[in-house]
Amino acid sequence: MSKTPSRRAFIQKSALALGFAGLHRYVLGSSSPSAKDAIGFGPLLDDPKGVFKLPKGFSYSSFSTRGERMDDGFFVPGAHDGMAAFPGPNGKTILVRNHEMSPDRGEFGPFVHQDALYEKAKPYLYDASHGTPYCPGGTTTLIYNTKTQSLEQHSLSLSGTLRNCSGGPTPWGSWITCEETIAGKGDRFEQDHGYCFEVPASSEMGLTPGVALKAMGRFNHEAVAVDPKSGIVYLTEDRPDGLLYRFIPKTPGKMIDGGKLQALAVKDSSGLDTRNWDDAAMPLGQPIDTVWLDLEEVESPDDDLRYRGYNAGAARFARGEGMSFGNGVAYFACTNGGPKRFGQIFKYQPSEYEGTPREAESPGRLELFIESQKSQLLKSCDNLAVAPWGDVIVCEDDGESSALVGITPEGGIYHLGHIAFESELAGACFSPDGSTLFVNLQWNPGTTLAITGPWEQRRG
Repeated sequence: MSKTPSRRAFIQKSALALGFAGLHRYVLGSSSPSAKDAIGFGPLLDDPKGVFKLPKGFSYSSFSTRGERMDDGFFVPGAHDGMAAFPGPNGKTILVRNHEMSPDRGEFGPFVHQDALYEKAKPYLYDASHGTPYCPGGTTTLIYNTKTQSLEQHSLSLSGTLRNCSGGPTPWGSWITCEETIAGKGDRFEQDHGYCFEVPASSEMGLTPGVALKAMGRFNHEAVAVDPKSGIVYLTEDRPDGLLYRFIPKTPGKMIDGGKLQALAVKDSSGLDTRNWDDAAMPLGQPIDTVWLDLEEVESPDDDLRYRGYNAGAARFARGEGMSFGNGVAYFACTNGGPKRFGQIFKYQPSEYEGTPREAESPGRLELFIESQKSQLLKSCDNLAVAPWGDVIVCEDDGESSALVGITPEGGIYHLGHIAFESELAGACFSPDGSTLFVNLQWNPGTTLAITGPWEQRRG
């Protein structure tokens, strides 16, 4: 009996033969692909450097690698993760980048166990964690020139947090960074963890004082997306039985003023299990009306917020991860959803009266947009972003051969890139001028790539 081909072997053969033409049919569980359905940028080519495979005409450069000395004297932390791009001065790009660091990775943190650097940052740290071990998570801020394709500045912008996995940009020019942990105050830590923090997208170097946005809930946070029309924030939870949340701020644009946290439920279907692990409770491609349930005790000292929400009727999701607002909807990934647990991507269409007393007149709608049936094509979908031309760009977190995957608004899927070794892809985002796609290689060694090429093929 022949062995099942590996994910890497399948990708190499299919990419070279078809350029991933029409491979979305596999993902949706339909027929085989045909060349006339090509929707991407063509087959992926081997990288002489052995780092990242891209289509013909594309290239990358790497910068701000773990362990480099930054312009403020701190070191680039490891575990590069979620990231967003903002317009900077003179047409430059400001990147705010997460670092999913925990205390056991302190040697890869911004202080590398140097007491002088730790003391310099200490007044700004959310949690000084008794000094040993310190909390090395947080964010760095980078200034990148897309005209010269060069890094001009990088510095530490938040520290004293844990496992800053993903987050999301705001329309008012900041990055909300999220802790993927529920570590509690005790012998090791001076503060509870599991919160969101806000970091301004500024070209000025300097640490942002760590202030937890406690009204946005304490749970295993992953990502956020902000509706630019309403200012409402949507949040994912990286748990196999997580919920989808929304935060309605008292003052739009001022998260620190507090607000109301709610969980999504499907109308007339209390406790719907959208994971589709045992049965297809959540249909593919069929928008469903939703309601939102108020939550109490959102700081959840017993880490039971998702249980209380589910018992009240909220829908369940399979490891909610990356999230981004675009095309008028919030897209979000569920890493191991679907009957084969290869991953799902949903989209949420807000009500025209979102967050107001009239919302019931025209409810928001939830749709299962993609449900993978082939691991070789989409597996472990994680961070995602919406490209300037409307495609969703997805970072895989697959141990064997993580891919950068494009999905058209119609659901067509193509592969844009592949890492050539084992590492997680994260933080995909486009520069404001649309010329450059940034993406992080989390480990080995931990660096950021700037990808350029003929994007006009998709814009057209």
